[in-house]
Parts: sequence; structure tokens; C-alpha cells
Amino acid sequence: MSASSNLPKTLPPDFLDHAEPLSAAQAGHLRHFHNLATAPLGVWPHMGSQIPGEEWFDSLRYQLATMAYAASVAHYHRLPALRSVFKSLLESLITKMLDKEVWGYWYLTSQSGILLDPDLKELRKPWADPVVTENIMYSGHLLLMISLHAMLFDDDKYDAPDALVFKWAPVFWGMGPETFTYNRTTLQKAILKEMERENWIGVCCEPNAVFVVCNQFPLIAIRYNDIRTGTNLIEGVLEKYTAAWDAKNGYLQDDGLFVHCFQVKQRQRIPERSLSFTAWACAFMNSWNSEEVHALYPRQAVGFMNTKPHDGRVNVHSAPLAQAIRTLIREEDADPNAPATLSKAREMSKDVPKFFPAEFGYVSQWVSEVGDAATLKGLMLHADTHLKPTWDKGGLFYPRNDELEDAEGNWTAMQAYTGNGAIPYARLNVHDGQKIMWEKPWPRGHSLVAPYVDGVDLSSGVDFLRGKWDAGLGAMIVTLKTWDGSSQPVSPIFRNLPEGKYGVYINRTLTKTQSVTAGDNIIITVDVEGRDLDIVVLKENIKRQL
Repeated sequence: MSASSNLPKTLPPDFLDHAEPLSAAQAGHLRHFHNLATAPLGVWPHMGSQIPGEEWFDSLRYQLATMAYAASVAHYHRLPALRSVFKSLLESLITKMLDKEVWGYWYLTSQSGILLDPDLKELRKPWADPVVTENIMYSGHLLLMISLHAMLFDDDKYDAPDALVFKWAPVFWGMGPETFTYNRTTLQKAILKEMERENWIGVCCEPNAVFVVCNQFPLIAIRYNDIRTGTNLIEGVLEKYTAAWDAKNGYLQDDGLFVHCFQVKQRQRIPERSLSFTAWACAFMNSWNSEEVHALYPRQAVGFMNTKPHDGRVNVHSAPLAQAIRTLIREEDADPNAPATLSKAREMSKDVPKFFPAEFGYVSQWVSEVGDAATLKGLMLHADTHLKPTWDKGGLFYPRNDELEDAEGNWTAMQAYTGNGAIPYARLNVHDGQKIMWEKPWPRGHSLVAPYVDGVDLSSGVDFLRGKWDAGLGAMIVTLKTWDGSSQPVSPIFRNLPEGKYGVYINRTLTKTQSVTAGDNIIITVDVEGRDLDIVVLKENIKRQL
């Protein structure tokens, strides 16, 4: 049907193809984020760590931050018009991140220990402020979470003087409550001060240990904050950061993996044999160092994944098994995917202790960013085949399992970081997702001009499968459904629409028309049920082929 000055009474069946919908799994992950983020303070369903005390790689801070990053890439790349949906979700995750149960571990950790400072003779005097010195493994994630909020939603909420409040008030010990107050600007200044103190190699995570991966998150945040403030701090920071590592022979080992960490007092790089931190770092370093990250990917991946299984799955190998495979490749020119290579490597590594913080999750995030679609599809197929996908209150996650692999050698280990955050991140991300956001962040003022949907969020019981403004079509396309099949009324508000006459289509049928002038909005009320409900707000007199 050719376009005319009149709005058609119905839209063709393929009109919605202009906006790709989320899959059931992707929508389920966002619903799971909402369920966890809106649980009462002190309640952490499905989020328990393998080691108590918030000292491990699946600690609450890592889960919350990764869910925030997953929601952010989903908003930016897939559902850019759903401003209120993602704003409320990210704010709920930030509120959880500020809970003392998340950051209170630092009081004990600040005393240091001989694991990462082997020359330590006595413990340091502890302090409770979790961001003033060191601890980039918390402060860096928090800074990126609130900086994403500023960039995505054109909102300086977290620059208010008391935006970030840490209240330290143990009940039965101490000399009384202490309160530490920051905002986005002062938190970034504290981190930059620490970078300068460590001669720009990065900020320590645990005392005396600088990890490559943990410093990627504040670097990205500085870039987004430059966009807000019209500055260019990141250029100088990156120049000094890369020079600092170059002066210490770089962060790369001879085998292509990233070093485990740099010990500040001993001035030495600690070697790494696992792919974990390399994959995790590259998934985000791709934002600013994409050429190197892409070039390293094939070399780093060899041996750590079986990319040619007979059923399309991609299996992740433990570090000892992967290192045995890499040895056979190096010494015998073995085929990394051949059954004979895998069998021999298993025999070589059978007595080596297996350490698995979250390899499957880190690898999934990395592949989603810099790998190919077939490998990512294979990883997700493996997850859905062997990692027990579970639905709870409309949310999809993967529950904890402490068994590393089954009798056939299939990866089965699962902890809360991977099950709640990393696999969902991989499924919601797009190829080069972090790189694209780094290069084209939404500018200050975009919320004043970009059409978007307001007045709805996940608390309504409704999942959102589409949410996109197509300027070429002159159309806002939204698809909704309830997660439990119930009927729920929602009243989306369509803001910043260009001036003109619009038709509102429900399930492709014209139901009303409305003229929009400057400052006008279109508000509709619909009952959403357990099947897709499609809303299209279409501008008249746009040259298009329907």
C-alpha cells in the first residue's frame, strides 16, 4: 500500500519487523533483574555467594553491577525508547548497590593480608569509607552505574550533594555511627586521586593489588562523564594509564593472556593461567582498545573453548584442561577441537586442582562483545542444555551448582554472578556493544528531543519486547505482554513526538488519531494480557512504503 496524506486503517503484518523484539529469554532476564533489584533491603533472593563475607568473585557488588550493565546495553541497543522502564530498573539496582551489606566487607579488607601483600608484617588500621582509598572493585562499578544513569537518561540525579551516602553504624561495637557522603563528581575525583597515587597504573582492588579488569569500569565512566561536562579527561587518563603499564612490560603475558594483577609494593606482575580475568577485562576494554582486543581474541580463546561440538554447543574448559590443550598445540601441533586432543589433555590435567570463579560467565560476556555469533549461540545453547535454566516470577536465571563438569566433560558449574548477571548480559548485548556506546554515547540534552515512552515500568507486571522510535517511518513501535498471563492496565505516555497528526494502532488497527504540537504528548490506556500487544504511534504524511 502506498503512503498518502491519510493514515491507513490497518498496518501490514510485516510493519513490526522494523523493530526486532526481545526473545522470551531476554525479557525473562530483565524481569529477573527487576525481581532482585526490588526485593526488600536485606533480602537477596538467588544471590548467595560461594564464600560468605562478600570476598569472592560472585559477591553482590559484581552481580548488581553486571545486571546494571546488561540493562544498559539492552536499553541503548535494543529498546532505546523505553526510558522510564530502564531508569527505574537502574535506580533500583543502584539503591541495592548502596546497601551496607554490599560494601561493608571493606572494613576488614582494608587491613590487608599476606595473600596479596606477602611482605606484610602487621595488619593496617582499618577504615570504613568504601571508596576513599583503594577498593576499585566496588567504587569503579558504582561510578560506572551512576555514570550510565547520567548518560542514558540525561539526568544528573547522582550529582546532588548527598546522592551517595554510606552509613557505617555497627550496633554492638565501634565509637558511634560514621557517614560518608559522595556524588558522581566527588566519587570520580576520589578515583582519579587514587590513580595518580599509584602512578596511573590503576587503583588497587584489594590492598597492594591492581587488576586490569576492575579498572576498565571507571575508565568507561570517565568517558561518559566527559560527555556530561563537556570535558576530555579520558584522553589524558588513558595516555597515562597505557604508559604506566608499558613501563612495567605491559599487561600481556607471552601466552596472550592478561596478567593476574600487579603487586604495588613488590613492583611485580603476578602471572595468570585462567582465561577468566582476561575475558572479563576484554569484554569492557573493547570500548576504548578495540583493535587490540579483537586481534588478541583468537589467540586468547584457543584451548579454553571447544568450538566444534557435534550438537552446536560451545563448551568451556577449566583452566587446567585448557592449559593442557594449549601445551599439546604448542608441542605436538594438536588440533584443539579433536576428540583425541581433548582426551589426552584430560589425562594430563586430571590431578591439577580446578579453580573456577566464573569462567563460563566471563567468557560469555567476552564472546558477546568481540566474538562471532555462532560461538555466542553455542554458549547460550550449552547454558540452556546443561546449566538448568530456571524461571521464577517471570524471571529467567541459572541456579547455583558447585559441580564443575559432568561425566561427559560438559561444563556444569554455576554461581550467582554468572547465573544472575553474566549470561543475561551476553544474551542482551550486541557485537561491539561497549565499543559502540563508547564511540556514540547519548549527548546531554537528548532527552529533550528524542521521542520516548514514559509512565511505564516493570513493576506493572508487564514485560516490554519492543520499544523503538523509527524516524524514517515516523513511528513509535512498542510491544507488551504480562509475564503471568494476567490482565494489567498500563498508560504509556509518548513524549517528544515531532509535530504533526498521528494515528494510534493497537495490534495494527487504527484506534484513534491525535494532532501533536510542541510540548504535547499522546497518552493511551490499554489492558495488557499474556499475549503480545502491539502499539504503533504513526505520523501522517511521512514518505514511506507500507
